[in-house]
Amino acid sequence: MNNFKFSFIAVSVFFATSSVAFDEVTENKENNFEKIEVTGTYIDGYAANKVGGASRLDLSIIEIPQSVSVISNAQMADYQLKDINSALDTATGLNIERIETDRTYYTARGFDVTNFQVDGVGLPLTSGNSHSDEDTAIYERVEVIRGANGLMTGVGNPSATVNFIRKRATSDTQISVNGTVGSWNNRRLEVDVSTPVSESVGVRFVAVQHETESYLDRYEKDKSVLYGFVEAELSDSTNISISHSYNKSEATGNLWGANPLYYTDGSATDFDSSINTSADWSYWNVIKNNTVVELNHYFNNNWSLRSTYSRRTTDEDSELFYVYGTPNRETGLGLTGYASEYIKDDEHTLFDAYISGDFNLFGRSHELVAGINFAQMSYIEGSLYDYTTGNGFPEMPALEDWDGNATRATLKDAPAGSDVSNKQKAVYFTARFNVFDNFNAIVGGRYNDWEATGTSYSVEQNTEAAEFIPYLGLVYQMTPELMAYASYTETFVSQTAQDINDKLLDPVTGKNKEIGIKHSFYDELLIASFAYFDTEQVNVAALDPRTLSLPIDKQRYIGVDGVSSHGYEFEVAGQLAQGLQISAGITDFSISGENIIADYTPDTLIKVAATYNVPKVEGLTLGVNMRWQDDISRDQGVVGEGLSNAGQAIITTQKAYEVVNLMARYEFTNNVSVTVNANNVTDKKYLNSLYWAQSYYGAPTNYSATVTWKL
Repeated sequence: MNNFKFSFIAVSVFFATSSVAFDEVTENKENNFEKIEVTGTYIDGYAANKVGGASRLDLSIIEIPQSVSVISNAQMADYQLKDINSALDTATGLNIERIETDRTYYTARGFDVTNFQVDGVGLPLTSGNSHSDEDTAIYERVEVIRGANGLMTGVGNPSATVNFIRKRATSDTQISVNGTVGSWNNRRLEVDVSTPVSESVGVRFVAVQHETESYLDRYEKDKSVLYGFVEAELSDSTNISISHSYNKSEATGNLWGANPLYYTDGSATDFDSSINTSADWSYWNVIKNNTVVELNHYFNNNWSLRSTYSRRTTDEDSELFYVYGTPNRETGLGLTGYASEYIKDDEHTLFDAYISGDFNLFGRSHELVAGINFAQMSYIEGSLYDYTTGNGFPEMPALEDWDGNATRATLKDAPAGSDVSNKQKAVYFTARFNVFDNFNAIVGGRYNDWEATGTSYSVEQNTEAAEFIPYLGLVYQMTPELMAYASYTETFVSQTAQDINDKLLDPVTGKNKEIGIKHSFYDELLIASFAYFDTEQVNVAALDPRTLSLPIDKQRYIGVDGVSSHGYEFEVAGQLAQGLQISAGITDFSISGENIIADYTPDTLIKVAATYNVPKVEGLTLGVNMRWQDDISRDQGVVGEGLSNAGQAIITTQKAYEVVNLMARYEFTNNVSVTVNANNVTDKKYLNSLYWAQSYYGAPTNYSATVTWKL
């Protein structure tokens, strides 16, 4: 570990980049008015000064009393972070649980991350996971607010909120074209055009076509993205914007489940990284559409109104092949597969409106945000199976010999599914009180009224809950650049479990307490933060011991203390020195209350992304992007009877590992550049996750080259 710490420090010091071209200002006088024309360019770095998903107050990032990370557009471009999974892999404190090729869970501070928003508006993920890897081409940056975000969501876990900030029209014409080729026949073309149409109307258009094969046998993906944004100024004080995004992902040979991790004798499997349990006919197609309408109005007395309407739909269609069982170490036999068809129609409709502005009280100026929110989410999903082959495919060979050649399934058996509708009504407020010089108190709350109806795979989802979620943050400005803060906030999740009196359990409540300091350097070009947090969930459903002997449908539940975690986070982002950019974070925490979670969740995560403009070679930029995690494990039960070591515990372990990615970019002109990326340069072999009892390996060394033309 000491060698690793030395490497971490070396990386932080020697690899980073920033490029700022100083603006040339010329002055012209026309019609007795002074006109200032600004020319030149500014290349965004890794620091961010504003965050829109934390409170909606007009605060800089160091004034927000919570841990916040921003994945900037520059960082996404440097390392070709073209999907949300690879982008979030670089965020401090986030753990990406790749359980399958097209289904992913996310965790932070020991809890699932379910709150994903677009420009501060959104609902928790339907099933706690994301299907397909949504493209990042339409986003300007990604914000991650760690801990409970009671003000902006209220519903979910005290883990983190991920807020995607859409690209918008620019005041001048900008055109960017990117073409990428890489390992495994990776081919991508991306076009981004923004231009004013008139003095009051601006538009932006993004299009992506991405096709790639994979290091996994038979797995291929075809992705298409279209995005349009139109903004119009209706008057000097009112503007409106309309956008629509279309994401289509077609995957073939995709995983449903993953590789077995141990043999019948309890020893660990060690397959080739390319092993894929899918059938050659399997596929998973996902189409996502999202329409957003925003209206902003500015009043004369420094107050404003913002209202947002959003409608998001997801259509999924798939035929899947799942492999289960425990193989024999000598023969590799013992696995069984079965097929399923899965379809889903999901619709989210949201409306949010709030006013914000300043007010005076006791001779001081304060800020206030007050708003309402209405959201409705409904989904219908269905599953069909194939039992005509004898409840599966019992003649499967060893995985090393598996070529995906399974009998095409006759999917008509055991129909099951879900038909669920959720509604949420909320009112919220946030006030930032200037208590005395250099000391502010942020006080807020959100009242959520949540209702769910329907069934999911024969389990009733009927529930309702109404909760007030409080928020308190204290910020003390020790110097103009140094802030100390403390905060407390909550979330809640309604439950369908019933107690012994057939009454619904009260919601699961999540709490987050945090203290920390933030410091800005070099006129906010670099921001560093340190936080200590204590996070917990209470009233989690557990079987009532008094009903254990009853049939399953008669068993009832009680609320118990759930998972709690505490630890610290350190992060630094921005321009470390002239020509040096860095985004680095360390998270270290411990979990109590649920041992299995503590085992498969890494206690320590270290993330570093940095670039350096080589001064002696004009136009050359070098960089490194690295993540490290400590050991994780999973208890898989015991060795079965009939073997000499029967009863011995089976523990799957993934030792600590790091993944190192490198980049180099050369700018031939101000308009043309070439970026070369090398990923997993040490060819580290590792399991992607132990979130489930199965897993598959991460990608081995791979390369890509991107040509960029900008106007």
